[in-house]
Amino acid sequence: MTTERFAQGMTPAQYLDQMGMNKDRLLRAMSSTTIGAHDLQVFERYAGTSKVLVITEDWCGTALGSLPFVFKLAEAAAPSIEARVFLRDANLDLMDQFLKDGLYRSIPVYVFFDGEMNELARFIERRPA
Repeated sequence: MTTERFAQGMTPAQYLDQMGMNKDRLLRAMSSTTIGAHDLQVFERYAGTSKVLVITEDWCGTALGSLPFVFKLAEAAAPSIEARVFLRDANLDLMDQFLKDGLYRSIPVYVFFDGEMNELARFIERRPA
């Protein structure tokens, strides 16, 4: 991932604008999601985070559960944190850099980078309970 490629992603607002499925559900979830000081401590654990890459699709039910928190977290930490969203199916070359178990194009994917685009952490699709 390069800075230039990251910049090609959609902002959270652009992602919301283009959504065709689940937009109302995502907006409702976002309106009920709050970020407290304790939530921002994640950036202490991953010190130096300045960019959050999101790979998803609007039909992804798992993303509906986590995307509002990630969007709100990045918003609360702005301007020092920037989030960009890429649609999986339109960006398979990017998706293939973050395969689940090295095999699966599972979404959502969240990758935290520092200012030099060094990966600090990644979270790929939660495992079913």
